[in-house]
Amino acid sequence: MELAAHVTGQYPSWWQGYRFDRAIRAWAAGETAEVVRATIQLLLLGGPGQHGTGCIPKSSLLEVVPARGTAELADIIRVQHVSGDVSTISLKAYSQGRERFQGATIDYLWLDEEPDASIFSESLTRTNIARGPSVLTFTPLKGMSTVVKRYLLDKSPDRHVTTMTLDDAAHYSAEDRARITAQYPEHERDTRTRGIPQMGSGRVFLVDEEKLLVEPFECPRHWVRLGGLDPGWTHFAAFCECWWDRDLDIFYLVRTLRLREQTVLQHVNAVRSWRLRWAWPHDGRQQTLAGAGVPLMRQYRDAGLDMMHDKATFEDGGVSVEAGVAEMHDRMRGGRWKVFKGQNDDWLEEYRLYFRKDGLLVKENDDALAASRYALMMRRYGQSDRGRASFHREIKYPNLGIV
Repeated sequence: MELAAHVTGQYPSWWQGYRFDRAIRAWAAGETAEVVRATIQLLLLGGPGQHGTGCIPKSSLLEVVPARGTAELADIIRVQHVSGDVSTISLKAYSQGRERFQGATIDYLWLDEEPDASIFSESLTRTNIARGPSVLTFTPLKGMSTVVKRYLLDKSPDRHVTTMTLDDAAHYSAEDRARITAQYPEHERDTRTRGIPQMGSGRVFLVDEEKLLVEPFECPRHWVRLGGLDPGWTHFAAFCECWWDRDLDIFYLVRTLRLREQTVLQHVNAVRSWRLRWAWPHDGRQQTLAGAGVPLMRQYRDAGLDMMHDKATFEDGGVSVEAGVAEMHDRMRGGRWKVFKGQNDDWLEEYRLYFRKDGLLVKENDDALAASRYALMMRRYGQSDRGRASFHREIKYPNLGIV
């Protein structure tokens, strides 16, 4: 529907997206010629012998030039634009090879299903002069591929990801959604129904995130509160507020903040109001970020954060990442790790994408996960509001005239 609006210039009154005020050259591509004919072409034109019953109005459809080699496949679609000029749509298939995506200059690109990295790059190059939109629509069945990483890990104001889940298909009942979900193999379910890149057995956390989520509430005064931070500059610096219900041994992730290319002082100003004692990683003693010669944890302390006395460790002094991840996962499966709704989207993004390769954890896009893991490891050093109130009680020294 969007492509039809661009090539005709007939935009719905409610449309607030990108608009062309002229006729354009567009490409629409899929995996094979047969797939393009059965999907993209069918939606744009309608079925064989029924051209004009698809998204492009029959009154705007000027010519359909047939392709060679595949019956009833269109090669070029010419469309009347409201400006009086003629727009064109060229249909292409990835199976034709990268060479078929070279040379031309286009205004609009639609890639339906995920292309190989070479075709993706070549196609984007075709839009460099006109600088029009490039749209990809696909289910990430290839896992954390080069293309998927480009959108999910390499954040940019020039790229945006919209994820449609099965829950967004409002025409299905709850029973229908449950039935559809159950028909997929377990390792494909999150990919097919939630758009999470397929990791197979490589995905680290396998608990349905809906089982982790809880509505926010006020912290009971006797619960332990603390923060975990993972410093960063080119990658995210992450800060997590966590609560620990010692009676039931349930750990709550309350809120998450990620910041990129900001100084220690900017970090501190962003989280100072949280009033937490902070757990930090073993490399916190390194001389990094802006304070040359000053250990990083001391920079945070000097800027006003209440930093714990030593790096994050387990009670036995261990610092194993695998042990920390295993405890997190065990708590999730046992209902002892909960996540506040609406305040931890960045953490949940990392949760979905955390994976192994050749059995090893891939240390990419795990900043918020690491920050929450440090807090979990050091929960014994957190403070309750009741304890904090006692610690900050007023002590009067009448002989000295001070409080």
